[in-house]
Order: sequence, then structure tokens, then C-alpha cells
Amino acid sequence: QVQLVESGGGLVQAGDSLRLSCADSGRTQGWPVLGWFRQAPGKERDFVAAITWLTGTSWYADSVKGRFTLSRDNAKNTVQLHMNSLNPEDTAVYYCAGTYTVGATDANNYVSWGQGTQVTVSS
Repeated sequence: QVQLVESGGGLVQAGDSLRLSCADSGRTQGWPVLGWFRQAPGKERDFVAAITWLTGTSWYADSVKGRFTLSRDNAKNTVQLHMNSLNPEDTAVYYCAGTYTVGATDANNYVSWGQGTQVTVSS
């Protein structure tokens, strides 16, 4: 069974950077696409970004374009979300998720989910 495990969350100040990692520990190949979502208290789970393992093609939510960047390490089966210029509106639990659908931004298209990691940005 493919298991996704997030790490790297924490408390930072506005303007800081943070890097989240998602390890695909279930099997060598894992999901073709790994995405990141976030959920703030009382709000829906929103798409943040996603990347394909094979080509490294990535896509982002408008709210994070230019600030967040995805990278992948095929040898370590990890995907990293590099978050820059963080602001309090980025505060949320961040989830890693796997899907077969390239270009997917709807959470319903993602099949496997990690437990989430908390990111808190203070003003």
C-alpha cells in the first residue's frame, strides 16, 4: 500500500520561508502525480500545487504562484513544497495526496492522503 507522509511544518513569521516534504513510502514507483492541499480551520480543503513524477510537470493555485515551488527527488521518492514569502493567510494544515490524474486540482480526484502537517504563519 502506498503511504504518504508529510514533514516540515512549523511556526514561522510573515515573510519567512518553509519547506515541506512528502515521502511516498509504499512502493518504488508510487503515484504518478503528487499534490499538496491545505485546509484552514472552518474552511474547505484547497488545492495548492501538484507535480508529475515522470516529467516534473507542475501546476499551482493562483494564490501561491510565484511564491511556492515544487521539486521532486526520484531517488528518495520525495516531493518538496518550497514556500516563500509566507503570510498569515497561508496558515493551514498541509496535506500531501496522490492521484493518477495529471492536471488534477479537485480533491475528489486524489485517492491517497497523508496525515497532514501544520503550518502557522504569524504576522
